Amino acid sequence: MHVLVTNDDGIDSPGLTVLADSALAAGHTVTVVAPDHQYSGASASLMSHEEDGHLVFVNARPPGLDERARAFGIKAAPGLIGFVASSGAFGFTPDLVLSGINYGANTGRATLHSGTVGAALASATHGVRSMAVSIASADPQHWETARAVVDHALEWLTAHDIGDRVLNINIPDTPMESLRGIRSASLASFGAVQAHVKEEGVGFVQLTYTSVEPGDEPGTDHHLLSRGWATWTVLRAPVADDAGLELPHVDMATASDAALAVSAGTVMSVSNPPLPDTGTSREHPPAGA
Repeated sequence: MHVLVTNDDGIDSPGLTVLADSALAAGHTVTVVAPDHQYSGASASLMSHEEDGHLVFVNARPPGLDERARAFGIKAAPGLIGFVASSGAFGFTPDLVLSGINYGANTGRATLHSGTVGAALASATHGVRSMAVSIASADPQHWETARAVVDHALEWLTAHDIGDRVLNINIPDTPMESLRGIRSASLASFGAVQAHVKEEGVGFVQLTYTSVEPGDEPGTDHHLLSRGWATWTVLRAPVADDAGLELPHVDMATASDAALAVSAGTVMSVSNPPLPDTGTSREHPPAGA
């Protein structure tokens, strides 16, 4: 299988190397394509920086990455990377997308905002089996624990077709001997962090962010994670869901059933002002990267 590894923390993150090493050890072909800078909180955004209509690639590799893996950075959000990869934009169509390992947990309904999860969801909506992985620390110390969990998850995912869903993994930053195991979990009401309005004024709003206590939600990802379990949760890409609701028909103008032109509008936003140019604008990835 050809595996694409990406993230939202940027091409310099060692979390990319952990995912790539796991995929290489399983016998897969690996290409790492990650943003040139951090895109945390980008969800499945299609934001990018272009030059002359081309995506901009950057010659860079994650630290310690095995030479068997190709790698390069790109001035684009992780959602866009997952989106265009499914069309063969990087010289291949991935069989599997691994996104992460994110610095900090991606639990609860806050997964909606995660760039790590967004890349996986963007890939899954285009038929690519996908997994998002996060470690519950802003300064991870126990990558060996993360690697052990990823190995289990990768083995399971390659053996099971989960359709347009994403396997979301959260791992405590704890030594292997302290890891209690891996458990299936539901989504917590919130994630690990909650935003609040601290102050409102004329022309501004100031926010503050606080950690969320595990609370009394047994069986949820945040609750289990805080008690030493790694968790896996299956997430669904956006689908129509009117279960239990009956939406009314509203008739207005009488018109023919002829098809009308429907515009998609702007589907890709270009960052403004331009980011510093640390790479070259190309139609294809850097040769040999």
